Amino acid sequence: MERNRNLSVNNCSLQNVRPIMVDLPYPPIQVRGRNPRYAELLQVDYCGSVSELSAVLQYINNENRMSDEHCSLIRTILGIAMAEMIHLQKLGELICLLGGNVCFEAKQPDGLWSPSCLVLPDHISQMLQADMDAEKAAIRQYKIHINEIQDDCVNDVLRRIILDEEYHIMILQSLLQPEKCR
Repeated sequence: MERNRNLSVNNCSLQNVRPIMVDLPYPPIQVRGRNPRYAELLQVDYCGSVSELSAVLQYINNENRMSDEHCSLIRTILGIAMAEMIHLQKLGELICLLGGNVCFEAKQPDGLWSPSCLVLPDHISQMLQADMDAEKAAIRQYKIHINEIQDDCVNDVLRRIILDEEYHIMILQSLLQPEKCR
């Protein structure tokens, strides 16, 4: 009994947390044909400095560092992270169908992914702002890739992912209200 006296416990239950996504189906994961160039572009969305991998890790890190007194916020951040994992999975499928190799290397000017790609501030409001900035950067990058990719099947999936990212921005904006992120 004496041994348990000084235990720290997180009382925030993450049971039944679901991905936070727009309530619309995703288009079928299919491509018009193999295209290594398109696969390279999606590899940047998959694991580049602005990517679904970065989003997942940044959200999870932020969620881990919030105290359980912010349980509702923690559950929301985890739900967004789960949606980003689904995006990562769908991009991986597209990369394979396009003839690419799903790995954690993306050809980009700033080199390979590293933890320095993440923004990990200490305060909750800064975390939420960093997450919102990352969502906006992802949307910009997806739109550039949509303009470069001439495959309507791939672009339909990217447009659907953008809907989730826009939804996440809306949620993050509401969470940034002063009374919610003290």
